[in-house]
Amino acid sequence: MTAPHTAQILTGPPAAEALLKETAERAARLARTPHLSIVRLGEDPASVSYVAGKDAKAKATGLSSAVHALPAETTQADLLALIGQLNADPQVNGILVQLPLPRHIDEEEVLLALDPDKDVDGFHPVNVGRLWTGHPASVPCTPQGVMYLLRHYGVEVSGKRAVVVGRSNIVGRPMAGLLLGAHATVTVAHSRTRDLGAVTREAELLVVAVGQAHFITPDLVRPGAVVIDVGINRVERAGKKPRLLGDVHPDVAGVASALTPVPGGVGPLTIAQLLANTVAAAERQAVGQPAGRTSGRP
Repeated sequence: MTAPHTAQILTGPPAAEALLKETAERAARLARTPHLSIVRLGEDPASVSYVAGKDAKAKATGLSSAVHALPAETTQADLLALIGQLNADPQVNGILVQLPLPRHIDEEEVLLALDPDKDVDGFHPVNVGRLWTGHPASVPCTPQGVMYLLRHYGVEVSGKRAVVVGRSNIVGRPMAGLLLGAHATVTVAHSRTRDLGAVTREAELLVVAVGQAHFITPDLVRPGAVVIDVGINRVERAGKKPRLLGDVHPDVAGVASALTPVPGGVGPLTIAQLLANTVAAAERQAVGQPAGRTSGRP
């Protein structure tokens, strides 16, 4: 009897550790230790935890970091003033504003206030433009981490037909830009895509970021495709701890050639890539090179 097919599982931690090692080595070669400033408003437990994790990982990787913890009632003007100070400080290489922000803060105005060369989250429109025009840029950490994961496991992207399901500014759109820059033929599918299965079944590389648990089922996947699950969905259970489920049903492992798990897949790459973005910003700043004035790929 033939054994059932099982996809290769592309786990995130080994790739994240490799990226952190590379980042630490790059940081050590600089004349000055790269510095990351993290701005947090309020005491939301999730935000406090995320920021503490980023701060600790930065220090463990050989970077300098500082958390600017402001009260939730901080005014827009005071927040913008702090960002202006960090922009002007030559000792600060990267700035991250932890999202979401309190409701009285205009998130878009805050992100626009960041110096694009210090925007290590890659959300500033200037960095979006740099990505899509092929200039070195900070790119949102999760899609950049996906690209590193693919390289780590030797997944060839050039020439492949890739489909990205999801079009958010944080994952879907920059993911498409990175794949295009790596010479894939890219389709972006979304909530209004007609006959989604006909599109996803064309994909040799399928990246899913829709925020719906088990949205992609085996019938939507091309046999032998590489499937990257970016979704993390917290599903409550009566009397039990919530489960973390991906956007891709586990049964896809019976169809795909390779699949990322949830948890333990793309997630660990996000913080690792944030630190890599910080070191890359420091490298550009060390030679006085504005990121948008040099040709090349991110």
